[in-house]
Formats: sequence, structure tokens, C-alpha cells
Amino acid sequence: MTNIGFGIDVGGSGIKGARVNLDTGEFIDDRIKIPTPQPATPGAVAATVEEIVRLADWDGPVGITLPSVIRNQRALTAANIDPSWVDTDVNSLFHETLGHRRISVLNDADAAGLAEVSFGNPEARSGSVILLTFGTGIGSAFLMDGELFPNTELGHLLVDGVEAEHLASSAVKEREDLRYGQWARERVSPVLREFERLFWPSLFIVGGGISRKAHKWVPKLECSTRVVPAELRNRAGIVGAAMAVDRDLTP
Repeated sequence: MTNIGFGIDVGGSGIKGARVNLDTGEFIDDRIKIPTPQPATPGAVAATVEEIVRLADWDGPVGITLPSVIRNQRALTAANIDPSWVDTDVNSLFHETLGHRRISVLNDADAAGLAEVSFGNPEARSGSVILLTFGTGIGSAFLMDGELFPNTELGHLLVDGVEAEHLASSAVKEREDLRYGQWARERVSPVLREFERLFWPSLFIVGGGISRKAHKWVPKLECSTRVVPAELRNRAGIVGAAMAVDRDLTP
């Protein structure tokens, strides 16, 4: 019998959810996506999450990712969502709209890391690996022999006086109309070299929607550490969220 879960990935531009086969990491059916409400306040996002669950006709446990540091089920930061998220009790918030079911809330890049270890690139399971998700911002997950160190925020590290995600996110590439090679060499490479200088990883894994075009930019990166594309790409957040609630992970 197939083990099925449900995950929702809250991003700066879209909120996405799907049923997940927890044995394979594949979606059971099509992903549901609704634009992130603006402003992305806790109440507005919770209402959108409720709508996705309703459209999916799902009545089981729900895992939810947020672009926030999550500790003891409280949002401590708010990256690319409304500042009113800071210090929100996220578990209580989503129980108010989703009712009495099991809910896990975790950082979006951490969810991607969990998914990549289980269902993605096998190299994520050994050594000191930094997974980076490029989207509206830059998310990060630290993995040591496949184990997660949660709530790293490398996207906010200063590189040449600028936050890394303000320099090198895929949103910056689109906004400034940068070519893939230019973005890789002039924006992403300096960020990776700074991460190398500070953390000395054995491997970078790059994910997010732009990893679908990895062949256009990963070979153009200029850093010492090997860089490989994530295999789950932008499925990873949803899959990791479904895994988290299935495993009763509540950071």
C-alpha cells in the first residue's frame, strides 16, 4: 500500500502543494499553485494554504514550509514574506485554519535538504554538503553525512557588503535581465567562493526552479568546490514538507 503524504511550500511568489508518494518522492497528482497573497501576512498565507488543502480534497496530516527560521514552531525571521510573521506561533496559526490534524512547519530550504538526501542526488548523503535553493531569495541547508543542521541563513550573509540573495538570487537575474553566464560568473560565483572561505564544504548542491536549466549556468561557475544540480529541483520543498509531517519533525 502506497504511503501518501501532503506537503505545501510557501514561497515569495507562489504557494504550492501536492500529494507525495513517501516511498519514491514522486507527486501522486498535479501540483496545485496559487500566487502568494500580497501582503503575505500570516492570516492571508494561512487562508491560501487552507484553499490548497481544500482543492486537493486532503484530510490528512500537512507539512508546510516557510521562508523563515522556525524554532519551537515559531517563525523567528520573515524573508520575502510580511514582517508580521516574526514571532508568530506557526503551529497554532495553521491549526486554526486546517483544524485538528497533524501539522509540521519547517524552513523551506531545510525541507529541500531532507528531500534531496532521501530521494535526490546520492552525494547529499555523505560529507559536508551545502544545498542552496535559488528563487526569490537564496535558501540554504547544511548536511553532514545526510544529517541536517537546521535554520542556516546563508542567503543573508554579506558578500562584498551586499546580502548574498540580493546579489545572486534567480529573482535578481530576472529583474536585471542577466544572461546565464553573466549571472553565474559575476553573481553566483563570488557568493560560492565566500561560502567556501567560511565553511569549506565538500560539495555544493544547487536547487530551486532555475536548476532546471543547470546546464546553462553550473558549468560556468568559478569556484574550487564541485557544484552539482539538485535532482528534485523545485519539487523538493513540497516533498520535504510531506516527509517532515510523516516523521513528526517539528523544529
